[in-house]
Amino acid sequence: MKENFIRSLYETIVQEGIEEYKGLLDNTNIEDATDKYWISALQLYSNLAEDKKENLLRVIELIMIDTISSVLGIIDGSSTLSGCDVEPKLYLDSIATDSELQDLFLAYIEEIEE
Repeated sequence: MKENFIRSLYETIVQEGIEEYKGLLDNTNIEDATDKYWISALQLYSNLAEDKKENLLRVIELIMIDTISSVLGIIDGSSTLSGCDVEPKLYLDSIATDSELQDLFLAYIEEIEE
């Protein structure tokens, strides 16, 4: 159950997210963009060679993975929030996930990278 949750997080957020970003970066006209950060991202991406575009997408993927790992660490209690005394808990089908999710996620990432 926990492993399925971790795999689903990766597939939904990272894999589908990268595909969505790639599609948006490849297919959005800068003239149609309204957000200043998105315009900057589109300008940067459009000026890159194809291999550099792939490198940028890998950096985005790494940031997604690191962010998920950090959030899972906070949720499972293995990391703390700065300036916050709240102790979050996540239950999957009424089963606590204390100090497991971040480790399971990082182990899954290592496994798929091999």
